[in-house]
Amino acid sequence: MSPAVVTLIVLAFVALLFVTEVIPLAITAIGGAIVLGIIGIIPMKMVFSGLSNSTVVLFAGMFVIGASMFHTGLAQKLGESVVRVAGKSENGLMLGTMVIAAAISSVSSNTGTTAALMPVIVGICKVAEIPASRQLMPLAFGAGLGGIITLVGTPPNIIAAGALKAAGLEPFGFFEFAWIGIPLTIAGIAYMMFLGKYLLPKAHITGDLEIDEEAKQEATAGSTDPKKMWITALTLLAVVIVMALDLKQLPLEIAAVIGALVLVLTKCLTEKQAYTGIDWVTIFLFAGMMPIATAMETSGAGKLIADQVVSILGGNPNPLFVTAILFLLSGGLTQIMSNTACTALLAPIGISIAKGLGASPHAVLMAIAVASSCAFSTPVGTPPNTLVLGPGGYKFMDYVKAGTGLVIVCFIVSIIVIPMVWPFFPK
Repeated sequence: MSPAVVTLIVLAFVALLFVTEVIPLAITAIGGAIVLGIIGIIPMKMVFSGLSNSTVVLFAGMFVIGASMFHTGLAQKLGESVVRVAGKSENGLMLGTMVIAAAISSVSSNTGTTAALMPVIVGICKVAEIPASRQLMPLAFGAGLGGIITLVGTPPNIIAAGALKAAGLEPFGFFEFAWIGIPLTIAGIAYMMFLGKYLLPKAHITGDLEIDEEAKQEATAGSTDPKKMWITALTLLAVVIVMALDLKQLPLEIAAVIGALVLVLTKCLTEKQAYTGIDWVTIFLFAGMMPIATAMETSGAGKLIADQVVSILGGNPNPLFVTAILFLLSGGLTQIMSNTACTALLAPIGISIAKGLGASPHAVLMAIAVASSCAFSTPVGTPPNTLVLGPGGYKFMDYVKAGTGLVIVCFIVSIIVIPMVWPFFPK
């Protein structure tokens, strides 16, 4: 068999394991890279090369900064302040909840954001005599939407940028996703306020609020020292400004690591808390998929898929149509598998297809990454959805009812916005 076919067989097994999660995602990704190295598709020295990728360092630094927001109580303080201003009416609380969840998750973990704000929202719901089931799903959706806004807001965005860099292309800038992330967030909040709220269950929750251990670690405040909150807030602001300026002397990963070091040195969080705050599954999944993406390029597997797609869709398909198809594919897969894994799987394929069409890989990868973050139709699509399942007293079909409409809204907005910003992407 040709190297291209062998690579596709390995990729198919990786995709199957990603969907079923029979073995952990990180092990699947690293295992796929090892197999490709052993059979000679890629050099053995490349198998673990993803761990030295600058994007991995960026991941780690921002995870630590995000963890500091939760350990110092800054995230919870922000949530309480906004909800206090928003009031205790159902509409006002929903608006305030989704806005602050989106804002915090744009620069930190959406899982941690949801876990930190859940007790706040549930407490206010009890006082206001509003069913928590009316607010917890909007909280999860707001956190999911906000992550799309910046490069570091959600793993799919960084993975897409890393895939571009691995292909020798210019990666996304820090606020480049905001072109689509902000309209999506506004549209998503509007949908929940005017339509989605009618699809939410009305039942009150019963029992105590439960948060799984991983989320609890991410959200627990280790200190409520106002000084540490201010240090964390100013550090985060400085890092975001430096990243937005895109200074060549201070690359994104260096800015993130400096910020993380400042927070550890000022004892906003301990060294152990910093290590715990890093999502190692995301780190190793990304590191494992980078060599697989390289194999897709060097073996000709990506070109083979691209040629087949172009052939099926006609000799010269409209790039926008192909982008829409990839959005739907990514948006469908992410409802049943990790959004990180979904992006890692489709990114190299998207680049190959874009090159085959002479279209901008940036537009195609942005569509894939954004669609991967639109995991609203099932309770397992994204960790925030799972977190609110029990406390909200939700059933599977509650997500299907309220979340599917949000996915459709995201698709419509994306198909409108992406062509508008298409000319600004590098060719």
